[in-house]
Amino acid sequence: MGRISGIHLMTGVFPAIIAILACGAAAVLLLRRGRRWLLFVAGGAALATVLTGAIDWYIVHVLGLTAYDLPLEVSLWIGVGVMAVLLMVLNLVFGKRLRRLLAPVAMTVVLLSSAMQINTYFDAYRTIGDVTGASTASITPFRAKPLQSIGSSNAPTGPVISHWVEPAGLPAHGTVNSVQIPGNVSGFTARTGYVYLPPAYQAPRHPLLPVLVLITGQPGAPAGWLKSGRLQFLMDSFAAAHKGLAPVVVVPDVNGSNLGNTMCLDSNIALADTYLSVDIPRWIKDSLGIDPNPKHWVIGGFSFGGTCALQMAALHPKIYPSAIDLSGELEPSLAADRSATIAAAFGGNSAAFDAVTPLNVMARTRYPDSWIYFAAGAQDGQFSEYMNQVATAAKASGMTVATDSVPGAGHAWTVPIQALGPALTWLAPRLGLAR
Repeated sequence: MGRISGIHLMTGVFPAIIAILACGAAAVLLLRRGRRWLLFVAGGAALATVLTGAIDWYIVHVLGLTAYDLPLEVSLWIGVGVMAVLLMVLNLVFGKRLRRLLAPVAMTVVLLSSAMQINTYFDAYRTIGDVTGASTASITPFRAKPLQSIGSSNAPTGPVISHWVEPAGLPAHGTVNSVQIPGNVSGFTARTGYVYLPPAYQAPRHPLLPVLVLITGQPGAPAGWLKSGRLQFLMDSFAAAHKGLAPVVVVPDVNGSNLGNTMCLDSNIALADTYLSVDIPRWIKDSLGIDPNPKHWVIGGFSFGGTCALQMAALHPKIYPSAIDLSGELEPSLAADRSATIAAAFGGNSAAFDAVTPLNVMARTRYPDSWIYFAAGAQDGQFSEYMNQVATAAKASGMTVATDSVPGAGHAWTVPIQALGPALTWLAPRLGLAR
Protein backbone atom coordinates (compact mmCIF):
# COMPACT_ATOMS: atom_id res chain seq x y z
CA MET A 1 0.00 0.00 0.00
CA GLY A 2 1.46 3.38 -1.04
CA ARG A 3 2.30 6.31 1.17
CA ILE A 4 -0.92 8.18 0.34
CA SER A 5 -3.06 5.06 0.67
CA GLY A 6 -1.59 4.45 4.11
CA ILE A 7 -2.62 7.85 5.53
CA HIS A 8 -4.82 7.32 8.60
CA LEU A 9 -8.24 8.94 8.61
CA MET A 10 -9.18 8.63 12.28
CA THR A 11 -5.95 9.20 14.20
CA GLY A 12 -2.71 11.06 13.67
CA VAL A 13 -1.68 14.21 11.86
CA PHE A 14 -4.00 14.15 8.83
CA PRO A 15 -7.37 14.28 10.65
CA ALA A 16 -5.97 16.90 13.03
CA ILE A 17 -4.93 19.10 10.09
CA ILE A 18 -8.33 18.69 8.44
CA ALA A 19 -10.09 19.60 11.70
CA ILE A 20 -8.01 22.78 12.06
CA LEU A 21 -8.60 23.74 8.43
CA ALA A 22 -12.32 23.07 8.84
CA CYS A 23 -12.51 25.50 11.76
CA GLY A 24 -10.91 28.17 9.60
CA ALA A 25 -13.16 27.29 6.67
CA ALA A 26 -16.25 27.52 8.87
CA ALA A 27 -15.13 30.99 9.97
CA VAL A 28 -14.77 32.07 6.34
CA LEU A 29 -18.29 30.85 5.57
CA LEU A 30 -19.93 32.11 8.73
CA LEU A 31 -18.35 35.34 9.93
CA ARG A 32 -19.60 38.56 8.34
CA ARG A 33 -20.86 41.84 9.69
CA GLY A 34 -24.42 43.07 9.57
CA ARG A 35 -27.80 42.24 11.07
CA ARG A 36 -29.10 41.03 7.73
CA TRP A 37 -26.32 38.44 7.55
CA LEU A 38 -27.27 37.17 11.02
CA LEU A 39 -30.83 36.71 9.81
CA PHE A 40 -29.58 34.80 6.77
CA VAL A 41 -27.46 32.54 9.00
CA ALA A 42 -30.40 31.88 11.34
CA GLY A 43 -32.62 31.06 8.38
CA GLY A 44 -29.91 28.80 6.97
CA ALA A 45 -29.63 26.96 10.29
CA ALA A 46 -33.39 26.38 10.36
CA LEU A 47 -33.37 25.15 6.76
CA ALA A 48 -30.35 22.91 7.47
CA THR A 49 -32.27 21.29 10.33
CA VAL A 50 -35.22 20.55 8.06
CA LEU A 51 -33.00 19.25 5.26
CA THR A 52 -31.06 17.01 7.66
CA GLY A 53 -34.31 15.43 8.81
CA ALA A 54 -35.32 14.98 5.16
CA ILE A 55 -31.99 13.28 4.38
CA ASP A 56 -32.51 10.88 7.30
CA TRP A 57 -36.04 10.11 6.06
CA TYR A 58 -34.81 9.61 2.48
CA ILE A 59 -32.04 7.23 3.55
CA VAL A 60 -34.44 5.13 5.64
CA HIS A 61 -37.70 5.24 3.69
CA VAL A 62 -36.66 5.75 0.07
CA LEU A 63 -33.16 4.34 -0.36
CA GLY A 64 -33.76 1.66 2.28
CA LEU A 65 -30.08 1.72 3.31
CA THR A 66 -31.16 1.13 6.89
CA ALA A 67 -34.43 0.42 8.66
CA TYR A 68 -33.47 2.74 11.54
CA ASP A 69 -32.99 6.46 12.02
CA LEU A 70 -29.40 7.62 11.86
CA PRO A 71 -27.59 8.10 15.19
CA LEU A 72 -27.89 11.63 16.57
CA GLU A 73 -24.16 12.26 16.29
CA VAL A 74 -24.21 11.27 12.62
CA SER A 75 -27.23 13.50 11.94
CA LEU A 76 -25.46 16.43 13.60
CA TRP A 77 -22.46 16.06 11.32
CA ILE A 78 -24.73 15.76 8.28
CA GLY A 79 -26.35 18.98 9.48
CA VAL A 80 -22.95 20.68 9.64
CA GLY A 81 -22.30 19.64 6.04
CA VAL A 82 -25.70 20.87 4.89
CA MET A 83 -25.16 24.17 6.67
CA ALA A 84 -21.79 24.53 4.92
CA VAL A 85 -23.48 24.13 1.54
CA LEU A 86 -26.14 26.72 2.40
CA LEU A 87 -23.54 29.20 3.66
CA MET A 88 -21.54 28.70 0.48
CA VAL A 89 -24.63 29.61 -1.57
CA LEU A 90 -25.25 32.71 0.57
CA ASN A 91 -21.65 33.80 0.13
CA LEU A 92 -21.86 33.32 -3.62
CA VAL A 93 -25.01 35.44 -3.79
CA PHE A 94 -24.14 38.20 -1.34
CA GLY A 95 -20.35 38.09 -1.03
CA LYS A 96 -17.67 40.10 -2.76
CA ARG A 97 -15.29 38.60 -5.31
CA LEU A 98 -12.73 37.17 -2.86
CA ARG A 99 -15.41 35.66 -0.66
CA ARG A 100 -17.09 34.11 -3.70
CA LEU A 101 -13.78 32.51 -4.63
CA LEU A 102 -13.08 31.22 -1.13
CA ALA A 103 -16.59 29.94 -0.31
CA PRO A 104 -16.54 26.74 -2.46
CA VAL A 105 -13.10 25.82 -1.11
CA ALA A 106 -14.20 26.42 2.46
CA MET A 107 -17.37 24.39 1.93
CA THR A 108 -15.34 21.48 0.55
CA VAL A 109 -13.07 21.45 3.59
CA VAL A 110 -16.03 21.47 6.01
CA LEU A 111 -17.73 18.68 4.06
CA LEU A 112 -14.53 16.62 4.17
CA SER A 113 -14.21 17.16 7.91
CA SER A 114 -17.87 16.20 8.47
CA ALA A 115 -17.44 13.04 6.42
CA MET A 116 -14.35 12.12 8.42
CA GLN A 117 -16.24 12.62 11.69
CA ILE A 118 -19.05 10.36 10.47
CA ASN A 119 -16.44 7.81 9.44
CA THR A 120 -14.90 8.01 12.91
CA TYR A 121 -18.30 7.41 14.53
CA PHE A 122 -18.82 4.21 12.53
CA ASP A 123 -15.15 3.26 12.86
CA ALA A 124 -15.37 2.34 9.19
CA TYR A 125 -12.38 3.32 7.03
CA ARG A 126 -9.02 3.53 8.81
CA THR A 127 -6.93 4.68 5.85
CA ILE A 128 -7.30 6.33 2.46
CA GLY A 129 -6.47 2.91 0.98
CA ASP A 130 -9.55 1.47 2.67
CA VAL A 131 -11.68 4.09 0.90
CA THR A 132 -10.10 3.59 -2.52
CA GLY A 133 -9.82 -0.20 -2.26
CA ALA A 134 -6.02 -0.13 -2.46
CA SER A 135 -5.71 -1.88 0.91
CA THR A 136 -7.33 -5.05 -0.46
CA ALA A 137 -6.36 -4.77 -4.14
CA SER A 138 -3.23 -6.91 -3.78
CA ILE A 139 -4.94 -9.86 -2.05
CA THR A 140 -4.29 -12.95 -4.15
CA PRO A 141 -6.93 -15.60 -4.99
CA PHE A 142 -7.03 -18.75 -2.92
CA ARG A 143 -5.98 -21.85 -4.81
CA ALA A 144 -7.40 -25.05 -3.35
CA LYS A 145 -5.05 -28.01 -3.17
CA PRO A 146 -6.13 -31.43 -4.39
CA LEU A 147 -7.62 -33.21 -1.40
CA GLN A 148 -5.03 -35.99 -1.49
CA SER A 149 -2.21 -33.45 -1.12
CA ILE A 150 -3.65 -31.56 1.86
CA GLY A 151 -1.35 -32.07 4.82
CA SER A 152 -4.32 -32.61 7.12
CA SER A 153 -5.75 -35.59 5.23
CA ASN A 154 -4.31 -37.99 7.82
CA ALA A 155 -4.46 -35.56 10.73
CA PRO A 156 -5.70 -36.80 14.10
CA THR A 157 -9.36 -36.22 14.81
CA GLY A 158 -10.83 -34.84 18.02
CA PRO A 159 -10.17 -31.44 19.64
CA VAL A 160 -7.12 -29.97 17.98
CA ILE A 161 -5.72 -28.73 21.29
CA SER A 162 -5.38 -32.34 22.50
CA HIS A 163 -2.72 -33.22 19.92
CA TRP A 164 -1.30 -29.93 18.65
CA VAL A 165 2.38 -29.25 19.17
CA GLU A 166 3.45 -25.89 17.80
CA PRO A 167 6.29 -26.57 15.34
CA ALA A 168 9.43 -24.47 15.24
CA GLY A 169 9.37 -21.65 12.74
CA LEU A 170 5.59 -21.32 12.60
CA PRO A 171 4.69 -17.91 11.07
CA ALA A 172 3.41 -15.25 13.45
CA HIS A 173 0.72 -14.13 11.02
CA GLY A 174 -2.02 -15.84 9.09
CA THR A 175 -2.74 -15.23 5.42
CA VAL A 176 -5.74 -13.73 3.63
CA ASN A 177 -6.86 -14.75 0.16
CA SER A 178 -9.82 -13.87 -2.01
CA VAL A 179 -12.32 -16.60 -2.91
CA GLN A 180 -15.21 -17.14 -5.27
CA ILE A 181 -17.86 -19.38 -3.71
CA PRO A 182 -20.35 -20.62 -6.33
CA GLY A 183 -24.06 -20.93 -5.66
CA ASN A 184 -24.35 -24.34 -7.26
CA VAL A 185 -27.59 -25.24 -5.47
CA SER A 186 -29.01 -21.81 -4.61
CA GLY A 187 -28.21 -20.18 -7.92
CA PHE A 188 -26.95 -17.16 -5.99
CA THR A 189 -24.28 -15.04 -7.67
CA ALA A 190 -21.90 -13.77 -5.01
CA ARG A 191 -19.18 -11.17 -5.13
CA THR A 192 -15.62 -11.90 -4.08
CA GLY A 193 -15.27 -13.27 -0.57
CA TYR A 194 -12.20 -13.85 1.60
CA VAL A 195 -10.60 -16.58 3.65
CA TYR A 196 -8.22 -16.16 6.59
CA LEU A 197 -5.87 -19.08 7.17
CA PRO A 198 -4.23 -18.97 10.62
CA PRO A 199 -0.55 -19.69 11.33
CA ALA A 200 -1.29 -23.34 12.24
CA TYR A 201 -2.78 -23.86 8.77
CA GLN A 202 0.66 -23.12 7.34
CA ALA A 203 2.34 -25.94 9.24
CA PRO A 204 3.81 -28.69 7.01
CA ARG A 205 0.98 -30.97 8.15
CA HIS A 206 -1.66 -28.60 9.35
CA PRO A 207 -4.27 -29.82 11.84
CA LEU A 208 -7.99 -30.02 11.23
CA LEU A 209 -9.02 -26.55 12.32
CA PRO A 210 -12.49 -25.24 13.23
CA VAL A 211 -14.38 -22.86 10.95
CA LEU A 212 -15.77 -19.37 11.48
CA VAL A 213 -18.10 -17.95 8.81
CA LEU A 214 -18.38 -14.16 9.12
CA ILE A 215 -21.04 -11.94 7.51
CA THR A 216 -20.54 -8.20 7.09
CA GLY A 217 -23.07 -5.41 7.59
CA GLN A 218 -25.43 -3.94 4.99
CA PRO A 219 -24.79 -1.75 3.03
CA GLY A 220 -21.35 -3.20 2.60
CA ALA A 221 -19.13 -5.89 1.15
CA PRO A 222 -17.09 -8.81 2.51
CA ALA A 223 -13.97 -6.61 2.44
CA GLY A 224 -15.54 -4.66 5.28
CA TRP A 225 -14.33 -7.31 7.73
CA LEU A 226 -10.77 -6.77 6.48
CA LYS A 227 -10.88 -2.96 6.41
CA SER A 228 -13.28 -1.86 9.13
CA GLY A 229 -13.31 -5.06 11.17
CA ARG A 230 -9.49 -5.48 11.30
CA LEU A 231 -10.04 -9.21 10.84
CA GLN A 232 -6.43 -10.25 10.26
CA PHE A 233 -5.19 -8.33 13.30
CA LEU A 234 -7.93 -9.81 15.51
CA MET A 235 -7.37 -13.37 14.32
CA ASP A 236 -3.58 -13.11 14.49
CA SER A 237 -3.94 -11.85 18.07
CA PHE A 238 -6.15 -14.81 18.95
CA ALA A 239 -3.70 -17.22 17.30
CA ALA A 240 -0.76 -15.69 19.17
CA ALA A 241 -2.51 -16.50 22.45
CA HIS A 242 -3.29 -20.08 21.33
CA LYS A 243 0.03 -21.37 19.96
CA GLY A 244 -0.82 -20.47 16.37
CA LEU A 245 -4.29 -22.03 16.52
CA ALA A 246 -7.36 -20.15 15.35
CA PRO A 247 -10.40 -20.90 13.23
CA VAL A 248 -10.18 -20.80 9.47
CA VAL A 249 -12.35 -17.76 8.72
CA VAL A 250 -14.52 -17.57 5.61
CA VAL A 251 -16.09 -14.20 4.77
CA PRO A 252 -18.64 -14.79 2.01
CA ASP A 253 -20.88 -12.35 0.18
CA VAL A 254 -24.60 -12.88 0.78
CA ASN A 255 -26.07 -9.73 -0.80
CA GLY A 256 -24.64 -9.55 -4.32
CA SER A 257 -24.03 -5.79 -4.25
CA ASN A 258 -23.23 -2.99 -1.80
CA LEU A 259 -26.87 -1.94 -1.56
CA GLY A 260 -28.38 -5.41 -1.98
CA ASN A 261 -30.27 -7.04 0.89
CA THR A 262 -31.23 -10.71 0.72
CA MET A 263 -31.99 -10.81 4.48
CA CYS A 264 -30.14 -14.17 4.43
CA LEU A 265 -33.49 -15.81 3.68
CA ASP A 266 -34.94 -17.94 0.92
CA SER A 267 -37.47 -15.51 -0.54
CA ASN A 268 -38.55 -13.81 -3.74
CA ILE A 269 -35.27 -11.88 -3.61
CA ALA A 270 -32.81 -14.80 -3.57
CA LEU A 271 -32.17 -18.23 -2.08
CA ALA A 272 -29.67 -16.76 0.36
CA ASP A 273 -30.49 -19.22 3.15
CA THR A 274 -29.69 -22.11 0.82
CA TYR A 275 -26.46 -20.40 -0.20
CA LEU A 276 -25.39 -20.12 3.44
CA SER A 277 -26.61 -23.49 4.61
CA VAL A 278 -25.74 -25.66 1.58
CA ASP A 279 -23.38 -24.03 -0.94
CA ILE A 280 -20.95 -22.39 1.47
CA PRO A 281 -20.52 -25.39 3.84
CA ARG A 282 -20.03 -27.69 0.85
CA TRP A 283 -17.40 -25.40 -0.66
CA ILE A 284 -15.57 -25.11 2.67
CA LYS A 285 -15.42 -28.88 3.14
CA ASP A 286 -14.36 -29.51 -0.45
CA SER A 287 -11.72 -26.76 -0.62
CA LEU A 288 -10.09 -26.01 2.72
CA GLY A 289 -9.17 -29.25 4.47
CA ILE A 290 -10.78 -28.19 7.76
CA ASP A 291 -12.49 -29.96 10.64
CA PRO A 292 -15.78 -31.24 9.18
CA ASN A 293 -17.31 -31.75 12.62
CA PRO A 294 -20.19 -29.22 12.80
CA LYS A 295 -19.67 -28.86 16.56
CA HIS A 296 -16.52 -26.96 15.65
CA TRP A 297 -18.23 -24.53 13.27
CA VAL A 298 -19.36 -20.98 14.12
CA ILE A 299 -21.25 -18.35 12.18
CA GLY A 300 -21.01 -14.69 13.15
CA GLY A 301 -21.55 -11.21 11.89
CA PHE A 302 -22.01 -7.52 12.59
CA SER A 303 -25.30 -5.59 12.28
CA PHE A 304 -27.06 -7.21 9.28
CA GLY A 305 -24.47 -9.97 9.60
CA GLY A 306 -25.33 -10.47 13.27
CA THR A 307 -28.99 -10.89 12.38
CA CYS A 308 -27.96 -13.35 9.69
CA ALA A 309 -25.86 -15.34 12.16
CA LEU A 310 -28.79 -15.55 14.56
CA GLN A 311 -31.05 -16.77 11.77
CA MET A 312 -28.64 -19.50 10.74
CA ALA A 313 -28.22 -20.61 14.35
CA ALA A 314 -32.01 -20.75 14.78
CA LEU A 315 -32.87 -22.38 11.45
CA HIS A 316 -29.81 -24.63 11.00
CA PRO A 317 -28.44 -25.63 14.42
CA LYS A 318 -26.87 -28.81 13.06
CA ILE A 319 -24.81 -26.81 10.55
CA TYR A 320 -24.05 -23.82 12.76
CA PRO A 321 -24.40 -24.91 16.41
CA SER A 322 -22.46 -21.85 17.59
CA ALA A 323 -23.03 -18.21 16.64
CA ILE A 324 -21.77 -14.69 17.33
CA ASP A 325 -24.37 -11.94 16.97
CA LEU A 326 -22.75 -8.48 17.11
CA SER A 327 -25.24 -5.58 17.07
CA GLY A 328 -27.84 -7.64 15.25
CA GLU A 329 -31.46 -6.70 14.64
CA LEU A 330 -34.56 -8.19 16.23
CA GLU A 331 -35.51 -9.70 12.87
CA PRO A 332 -34.44 -9.34 9.22
CA SER A 333 -35.79 -6.27 7.44
CA LEU A 334 -35.72 -4.41 4.15
CA ALA A 335 -37.33 -1.22 5.40
CA ALA A 336 -38.63 0.54 8.46
CA ASP A 337 -42.13 -0.57 7.44
CA ARG A 338 -42.42 -4.29 8.23
CA SER A 339 -45.23 -4.71 5.71
CA ALA A 340 -42.93 -3.42 2.96
CA THR A 341 -40.42 -6.14 3.84
CA ILE A 342 -43.11 -8.82 3.70
CA ALA A 343 -44.49 -7.49 0.42
CA ALA A 344 -41.12 -7.40 -1.33
CA ALA A 345 -39.71 -10.68 -0.05
CA PHE A 346 -42.79 -12.87 0.46
CA GLY A 347 -45.44 -11.35 -1.79
CA GLY A 348 -47.36 -10.09 1.23
CA ASN A 349 -47.49 -13.50 2.93
CA SER A 350 -46.88 -12.50 6.55
CA ALA A 351 -47.23 -16.09 7.78
CA ALA A 352 -44.32 -17.18 5.55
CA PHE A 353 -42.15 -14.37 6.92
CA ASP A 354 -43.14 -15.01 10.54
CA ALA A 355 -42.26 -18.68 10.12
CA VAL A 356 -38.57 -17.87 9.56
CA THR A 357 -37.97 -14.93 11.91
CA PRO A 358 -35.60 -15.86 14.76
CA LEU A 359 -37.89 -15.10 17.71
CA ASN A 360 -40.68 -17.24 16.28
CA VAL A 361 -38.33 -20.07 15.31
CA MET A 362 -36.72 -20.13 18.77
CA ALA A 363 -40.12 -20.07 20.44
CA ARG A 364 -41.04 -23.41 18.86
CA THR A 365 -37.63 -25.13 18.90
CA ARG A 366 -35.29 -26.47 21.59
CA TYR A 367 -31.51 -26.00 21.27
CA PRO A 368 -29.75 -28.03 23.97
CA ASP A 369 -26.48 -28.12 21.96
CA SER A 370 -26.33 -24.54 20.68
CA TRP A 371 -24.19 -21.69 21.99
CA ILE A 372 -24.50 -18.03 21.07
CA TYR A 373 -22.58 -14.88 22.03
CA PHE A 374 -24.26 -11.48 21.81
CA ALA A 375 -22.68 -8.02 21.95
CA ALA A 376 -23.87 -4.47 21.32
CA GLY A 377 -22.55 -0.98 21.93
CA ALA A 378 -23.36 0.46 25.34
CA GLN A 379 -24.32 3.75 23.61
CA ASP A 380 -26.51 1.96 21.06
CA GLY A 381 -29.77 1.91 22.99
CA GLN A 382 -31.97 0.40 20.29
CA PHE A 383 -29.67 -2.48 19.40
CA SER A 384 -28.80 -3.12 23.05
CA GLU A 385 -32.51 -3.61 23.65
CA TYR A 386 -32.67 -5.96 20.68
CA MET A 387 -29.75 -7.90 22.14
CA ASN A 388 -31.50 -8.25 25.47
CA GLN A 389 -34.74 -9.45 23.87
CA VAL A 390 -33.09 -11.97 21.59
CA ALA A 391 -30.69 -13.21 24.26
CA THR A 392 -33.64 -13.83 26.61
CA ALA A 393 -35.45 -15.78 23.88
CA ALA A 394 -32.32 -17.78 23.03
CA LYS A 395 -31.79 -18.71 26.67
CA ALA A 396 -35.44 -19.74 26.99
CA SER A 397 -35.02 -22.01 23.96
CA GLY A 398 -32.20 -23.91 25.65
CA MET A 399 -29.21 -22.20 24.08
CA THR A 400 -26.12 -21.45 26.15
CA VAL A 401 -25.90 -17.65 26.03
CA ALA A 402 -23.35 -14.94 26.81
CA THR A 403 -23.87 -11.19 26.41
CA ASP A 404 -21.48 -8.26 26.26
CA SER A 405 -22.00 -4.50 26.31
CA VAL A 406 -19.11 -2.69 24.64
CA PRO A 407 -18.32 0.51 26.60
CA GLY A 408 -18.54 3.80 24.73
CA ALA A 409 -19.60 2.19 21.45
CA GLY A 410 -22.59 3.02 19.29
CA HIS A 411 -23.75 1.06 16.25
CA ALA A 412 -20.23 0.97 14.87
CA TRP A 413 -17.38 -1.35 13.93
CA THR A 414 -15.97 -0.69 17.38
CA VAL A 415 -18.32 -3.46 18.56
CA PRO A 416 -16.86 -6.33 16.49
CA ILE A 417 -13.32 -5.02 16.97
CA GLN A 418 -13.80 -5.16 20.74
CA ALA A 419 -16.11 -8.19 20.99
CA LEU A 420 -14.93 -10.75 18.44
CA GLY A 421 -11.86 -11.74 20.48
CA PRO A 422 -13.82 -12.29 23.73
CA ALA A 423 -16.48 -14.20 21.79
CA LEU A 424 -13.89 -16.58 20.35
CA THR A 425 -12.22 -16.96 23.73
CA TRP A 426 -15.60 -17.93 25.21
CA LEU A 427 -16.14 -20.46 22.40
CA ALA A 428 -12.53 -21.74 22.27
CA PRO A 429 -13.02 -24.83 24.48
CA ARG A 430 -16.12 -25.77 22.48
CA LEU A 431 -14.17 -25.40 19.23
CA GLY A 432 -11.32 -27.56 20.52
CA LEU A 433 -8.89 -24.62 20.65
CA ALA A 434 -8.51 -24.48 24.45
CA ARG A 435 -9.00 -26.77 27.42
